[in-house]
Amino acid sequence: MHKCRRLDDAYCPPGFRACHKLKGVYGDPYAWVIILKRRRKKTVCGTCGKVCRSFYDRQLRRVRDLNCGKRRVYLELSIRRVRCPVCNAVRQERLDFLSDNCRYSRQFAFEVGRRCARSSIKDIARELHLEWHVVKRLEKEYLKEQLRRAGNPTPKQIGIDEVSIAKGQTYRIVVSDLGRKRPIWFGGRDRSAASMAEFYTALGSRKCGGIRLAVMDMWEPFRLAAELHAPQAAILYDRFHVLQHLADALDQVRRSEYKRLEAKNARLFIKGQRYNLLSHWANLKYRGRQALKLLFAANRRLNIAYVLKESFGQLWGYEREGWAWRFFWNWWDALKWQRLKPYEDFARMILRHWPGIAAYCRPENKVSLGFVEGINNKIRVIQRRAYGLRDEEYLRLKVLTMTLPLI
Repeated sequence: MHKCRRLDDAYCPPGFRACHKLKGVYGDPYAWVIILKRRRKKTVCGTCGKVCRSFYDRQLRRVRDLNCGKRRVYLELSIRRVRCPVCNAVRQERLDFLSDNCRYSRQFAFEVGRRCARSSIKDIARELHLEWHVVKRLEKEYLKEQLRRAGNPTPKQIGIDEVSIAKGQTYRIVVSDLGRKRPIWFGGRDRSAASMAEFYTALGSRKCGGIRLAVMDMWEPFRLAAELHAPQAAILYDRFHVLQHLADALDQVRRSEYKRLEAKNARLFIKGQRYNLLSHWANLKYRGRQALKLLFAANRRLNIAYVLKESFGQLWGYEREGWAWRFFWNWWDALKWQRLKPYEDFARMILRHWPGIAAYCRPENKVSLGFVEGINNKIRVIQRRAYGLRDEEYLRLKVLTMTLPLI
């Protein structure tokens, strides 16, 4: 490890040496300027990498670097331009320690990116005395470097879901690698099969052939696109979306029972019990359980609907498809003569999508189904913190790097 004898040595990039230091520039007593002098005469073209022995012209420029405590540090150096014989044009030289915006060093841009992972752009801009659009540009450079270091994905198990990015049914598709626990694609124009096909096209036919499992909700375009581009992959419907349909059916039964009862005293047992009915019995506190006991004693139909809702979760505990089918058939048989039409519609929906639900019984398909929903929650946090994002490319970078390690 290189030891710095002076503070100036810590701010000397390769090929330069510190020759002078100024204090109190820009009317700020906490600003330092370290003047750098070149050690080598050769110049590298910033476009093609051609090494040239001479340069076309040069310009003095001050580059913002990492702070030293409360002091803002600037590096003053000459930036050259070279007449490249390969590009047949005048190009700016390549300096690896500079960011894409040559007025800031790369390590300073990465420090801004690391801070933006925890705070908003406005707060970082105020803290570092920068404009917010500069902070955003530096963070985008940091996010692109994170993606480059993560490498191209080769997924075996993928999770597919849509996320709303604006009002008016504006959706984008998020595809995650369930094996590596990271989002790998964010895009599309909507949630149609054509938008889903863009992911498989970007992934390539060879990598599509390696997909073994595709986890999704019961949206028909997702299934059609998977069967077309990855026919060897098993389709698995997300458990949380299936149970959400069952919760909606229970809520419909609750509303119909409330409307059916005309006596005001009878409605008091149902009013205010929506949260308790949609919650699992094990998650309820003492007051919630007592309220449901009173409700079930007064309304037999809601009692049966709640018991059927609680018992349906056992379907994902079976390891053989035959036993899971027997359980579902007995569950459906319990609906007879109960006059629960929303539950009957739900059972018919399960029957139509049975292959994608029963696929969870196979040992090789036992994957965590909550990761995709967790990604959606993180995307909503990003949108709320920014009060909405109009730059879709910036949102895409934030989504794809939210689970990657910091650099």
